[in-house]
Amino acid sequence: MTLSRRDFVKLCSGTVAGFGISQMFHPAVHEVFAQTLTGELPPVFWVQGQGCTGCSVTLLNSAHPSIADVLLKVISLEFHPTVMAGEGEGAYEHMLHVAAANKGKYVFAVEGSVPVKYDGKCCVVAEAGHKEITMTQITKELAANAAAVLAVGTCAAYGGIPAAKGGETGAMGVGAYLKQQGVATPVVNIPGCPPHPDWIVGTIAIALQALATNTLDLFVRQGLDATGRPKAFYGRNVHMHCPHLAEFESGKMCASMTDKDGCRYTLGCKGPKSGCDSFERLWNNRVNWCVDNATCIGCTSHNFPDGKSPFYVN
Repeated sequence: MTLSRRDFVKLCSGTVAGFGISQMFHPAVHEVFAQTLTGELPPVFWVQGQGCTGCSVTLLNSAHPSIADVLLKVISLEFHPTVMAGEGEGAYEHMLHVAAANKGKYVFAVEGSVPVKYDGKCCVVAEAGHKEITMTQITKELAANAAAVLAVGTCAAYGGIPAAKGGETGAMGVGAYLKQQGVATPVVNIPGCPPHPDWIVGTIAIALQALATNTLDLFVRQGLDATGRPKAFYGRNVHMHCPHLAEFESGKMCASMTDKDGCRYTLGCKGPKSGCDSFERLWNNRVNWCVDNATCIGCTSHNFPDGKSPFYVN
C-alpha cells in the first residue's frame, strides 16, 4: 500500500484534504479497499454481547462501498451470529480454529456490552462440549490474541444502555473489561446508538491500513481521541458545525419539535457536548440527520445514556 506515513497520520485525524461532505471517504480509504481486494484478507470475528443487534443492522445499511463488497471482498468475515449461514458448535469451533491459525493477525469486533455479574451467565454466546460459553469468556480469549479489537457501538465502547443506572448485569465496555482482565490488545471504540455505517466501515479501512503497514501503534497513539474514538469520524463538535448554529447564537429557539426554524438547544439538544461528523455525513444514505426532526442525544459520548439524560426537555 502506497499511503505515506505522514498522510496516514492525517487520515487518522481526519485532516487529509478532501475528506468531508463532498465524498463518503477520502480517496486514501478507497485505495485501502482497492488494494485489499487483491491481497490477503485479514480474518474478522464479530461477536454480539448484551445489546440489541442495532449495530449489525446499521452495518448492513452500508452503501459506499456496499455491504456485499465489505463482507465478501474487503474482509474475511469468519464469524457473525446474525449474517453467517453456519450455526451452533460447528461455527464456534471454526472461529477458534481460524483464530488459532492467525494468532496476532486477526481483528476482533465486539457488538454489545460485556455483562460480568453472575459469572457472566447473563449473556451466553455459544455452547461447546456441553458447556455454555459466556460473553466474558470469549471476549477475553479472542481479544488476547487479536491484532486489534473494535468496540462497535456505545454499548461495546463504554457500556451504553445495558450499563445504565438500574442495570442488574454488571455490564461493561470492552476496553474497561479487558483492562480489568489484564489484556493489553489495543481497543478502538466506534460509539453511536447505533454508529453510522461509514464510521464502522471507515474504521475497518484505517485498521487494515495500519495492520498492513505496521502502524497500528501509531494509529492508537495519534489517531484516537481521549475516549478511544477515531478522530477521523469523531473529532469535530456537532454544535459548532450545526446548520442551526447562527440561530443559536442569535437566540432563536424552537418552542416545540414541530418548529422548522430555530435551534433546539432549549428542547434538550446535546450537540454542544457531542462529537461526530453526522452533520455532514448525514444518515439514511445522506437523506437527513438527527436534528432535522429531533435533537442530538449525545449517543457517541462515553457517558451515554445516563450523562445525557433527559434526552428531551419540555
